[in-house]
Amino acid sequence: MTLAAFKALHQRRQAEHLARHGHRLAERAEDSFELTLYAVEGFYAEIWRSRGEEAILFIHVFQKPAGLGDYLHLVQLPANL
Repeated sequence: MTLAAFKALHQRRQAEHLARHGHRLAERAEDSFELTLYAVEGFYAEIWRSRGEEAILFIHVFQKPAGLGDYLHLVQLPANL
């Protein structure tokens, strides 16, 4: 699925697509929000939720690696690398 096709989906369908085809990469908190980052078919998607809530507020999608900056400190490489 292309980024444009994904963006054209209803948010519920976007979440279903991420659950089936996305690769969960990281989670982080920002202010009162919990974010989950997915890689999916050539782009990235962040699911934003209010802290402690299950309902999705919105899904932010991007392709440029610069959007990964807030997640880099969460990456842990194996000690033998």
